[in-house]
Amino acid sequence: MSDQPYLLSIDNGTQSVRVLAFDLNGNEVAKSKVNLEAYVSEHPGWAEQDAEYYWQSLAKAFENFWAQGVVKPEQVRGVSLTTQRYTMINLGEDKKPLRPAIVWMDQRKAEPEKPLSGPLGFAIKMLGLSNLINELRSKARCNWLAQNEPEVWEKTKHYVNLSGYLTLQLTGELKDSVGSIVGYLPYDYKRQDWAKKSDLKWKLLAARREMMPELVKPGETLGHISPAAAEATGLPVGLPMIAAASDKACEVLGAGGSDPHIGCLSYGTTATINTTTPKYIETIPFIPPYTAAIPGHYNTEMMVYRGFWMVSWFKEEFAHYEQRKAKEMGLEAEQLFDELLNQVPAGSMGLMMQPYWSPGVRQPGPEGKGSLIGFGDVHKRAHIYRAILEGLAYELRQGKEQIEKRSRIPITRLRVSGGGSQSDAAMQLTADIFGMPAERPHTFEASGLGAAINCAVGLGIYPDYRTAIDNMTHKGDVFEPHFPTVQLYDRLYKEVYQKMYKRMKPLYQSIREITGYPK
Repeated sequence: MSDQPYLLSIDNGTQSVRVLAFDLNGNEVAKSKVNLEAYVSEHPGWAEQDAEYYWQSLAKAFENFWAQGVVKPEQVRGVSLTTQRYTMINLGEDKKPLRPAIVWMDQRKAEPEKPLSGPLGFAIKMLGLSNLINELRSKARCNWLAQNEPEVWEKTKHYVNLSGYLTLQLTGELKDSVGSIVGYLPYDYKRQDWAKKSDLKWKLLAARREMMPELVKPGETLGHISPAAAEATGLPVGLPMIAAASDKACEVLGAGGSDPHIGCLSYGTTATINTTTPKYIETIPFIPPYTAAIPGHYNTEMMVYRGFWMVSWFKEEFAHYEQRKAKEMGLEAEQLFDELLNQVPAGSMGLMMQPYWSPGVRQPGPEGKGSLIGFGDVHKRAHIYRAILEGLAYELRQGKEQIEKRSRIPITRLRVSGGGSQSDAAMQLTADIFGMPAERPHTFEASGLGAAINCAVGLGIYPDYRTAIDNMTHKGDVFEPHFPTVQLYDRLYKEVYQKMYKRMKPLYQSIREITGYPK
């Protein structure tokens, strides 16, 4: 049907870049995927990638997409982009990258600055915000660059996220979506715009206002496909590019998370639970909610930084048999992991995991470490794997309860997306730990679908987001909780898991003082 209209989404994640076509009912009709090398690391804790590599990989994904012959360029009505968050790129006067992109997983830190003095410094100390301010100053990529690569920082004319860089490559415009601005940047999360001149962030960060791209709201036009981009991608010259949001924000939208009573779990490299609300709510005091993919809304996100990354860690360290077997069968090793889960009863025979593999600011604090407790001679690697998934679900349940407490709105529905949601056993485990049905969206490409929804509203195909969500998102498989298992998990959560961090924290602090790790 050559007259069938389609919407294109570009989803540039950590592990791959995908080009997806959706019809106006939200059904995926074609997809091309190019795997990415997530990062290269010249020093421990560093994570970088050549910015041009992202663009070349996207061009390859488009080449493969058109070669399928399912969708023709003339059928495409518009394109939207969603990307990984806080992967930053320095551009020079010629708008070319000056150095590799610093990827979101990068762990380097700027050297501590002298604490702010005067009344402002006193107020920060009295409010207990010193750690938060130090976290902002030390983790800001721009501060590290100004300290350690001053010659690069001096030449930096534009400082953009990966989303802004790819928008520039596609349209020639230095613009980005407010929904894509996440990280240690001079951004006002409440106003959803760059911070005012009087904002404290400009004193704490090396970035300057003139470096930052122009921002537009999700659903607004970023620009149109340039002749150079058309040659590289096969997209029609002049095709409108509509602003979407970051991968997590688009995933919430694509999962149908339009209201505060819908909890959206993302089982991705970083695991999160989100709701969408028109109210500015700090789920953790003084830590702002992120900008949602619906204009004027916020995502009350709680995250596990090393979420399903731990599944990759388990695969590399403990699942060599599954890797060999999967290679023989032409599968991904993770597709065999349900067999491991099903070998072990709920509760992992007393093995409990807390997923603080990376330090944080509040819980965990800067001393944070992961822990596995309850080992016995019965435990094998299958128990470790199940304990990992149970620990992630416990922590996200804790996030759910924190969101409910701060928003005063109970979460009554649970949508689960991301790579981990493809596991039936993980979905059942989630329903049992949360004690409520766990729903899959109708597509595993929830981030891409969310971007397509932004595109549909921006083009006027649907008059508003409510109508677009009703037409383009659909409920997939539903996993009902098993009552006896719910009772078991509820006791383990309340009587063990919720007490672990408080009791382990002094030991973590001692480990840090003795070993110097984490710094």
